[in-house]
Amino acid sequence: MKIKMKMKMKMKWITAGLLVCLCSPARAQEAPTEGPQATPAQTEAPKTEAAKTQEPNGKAIIQVFGNFHTGFGAGQDDRGFTLDRSYIGYEYKLGKGLSVKGVLDIGMSSDVSDYQRLAYIKNAMLSWKTGNLTLNGGLISTTQFNFQEKFWGYRYLMKSFQDEYKFGSSADLGVSVAYKFADWILADAMIVNGEGYKKIQKKDGLNYGLGVTLTPVKGFQIRLYGGLNGNGEADDRKYVTNLSAFMGYKHEKFTVGAEYNYMMNAAYMAGADRSGYSVFASVNLPKEISLYARFDDLYSKNDWNKAKDESVAIVGAQFKLGKYVKLAPNFRMAVPKADGASNRYAAYVNFYFGL
Repeated sequence: MKIKMKMKMKMKWITAGLLVCLCSPARAQEAPTEGPQATPAQTEAPKTEAAKTQEPNGKAIIQVFGNFHTGFGAGQDDRGFTLDRSYIGYEYKLGKGLSVKGVLDIGMSSDVSDYQRLAYIKNAMLSWKTGNLTLNGGLISTTQFNFQEKFWGYRYLMKSFQDEYKFGSSADLGVSVAYKFADWILADAMIVNGEGYKKIQKKDGLNYGLGVTLTPVKGFQIRLYGGLNGNGEADDRKYVTNLSAFMGYKHEKFTVGAEYNYMMNAAYMAGADRSGYSVFASVNLPKEISLYARFDDLYSKNDWNKAKDESVAIVGAQFKLGKYVKLAPNFRMAVPKADGASNRYAAYVNFYFGL
């Protein structure tokens, strides 16, 4: 009996010793790093400085805008398929806040009398972002109406007001800076040549722009902008002044926006002022469908440019066919302000492909 008792005691001590060895730190380090037995300290590899640094990466930029349209009434002879514009480029993030972007713009030009496509360099720029500061240099996107264009959201259907009626250029050669002072206020400034990206710099003036974007509450934004372009002829040039105010509210279910724009000394001519406003709204429906409407009204001071002044309305729907394709049937009406000019009506089916 005593021998049995001694054997039992020895077995208990041996078992306890094995448990201690299995649970010791030295043994735990040899345990698998996956499965239910692994601890958080084992599954997380130490973060080195190299791991914290952003790895270089890039993405292709491909966007194609086109439509089929047919006119009614005075414009009934205007019908057919059109390839409005194509953007092809590449954006590469170098790390440490640096990135480069190059974009080729292929589209029609008003400077030629035929319908051949012309290619332009739209962007060739270097960007640096650190904290709340962003710097851009090269052939950059201008800040004059970039915000409104993104808020409108249907660029492939129709340009934003200032771009549509030639109040300024969407890209130019120069530099821009933006700084976010707080969650509710961001300021930006730019200095560019003032002739756009389709023309070489052949005059001495520059275009200066200053803007501020306010977000008093989530979803509601206000944009104020002022610009001064002195890129006219050396002898009699008049500075072109652009002033604009925009406000809009964006919700996951709907978007509304309105802007007013005033341009003094258009085409560098004294007294050649133009003004106008644009209001738009869109509603998101289930199954990737949305409805949209927009109204533009363009004026010229003392009717100096009455032949081109007009009111334009567009209403339609958008269908997202997968991740990269959009289809948007719409109806348009243009009411010219020139004496005796007939209203224009047209039906469009616009399409978009983009990566």
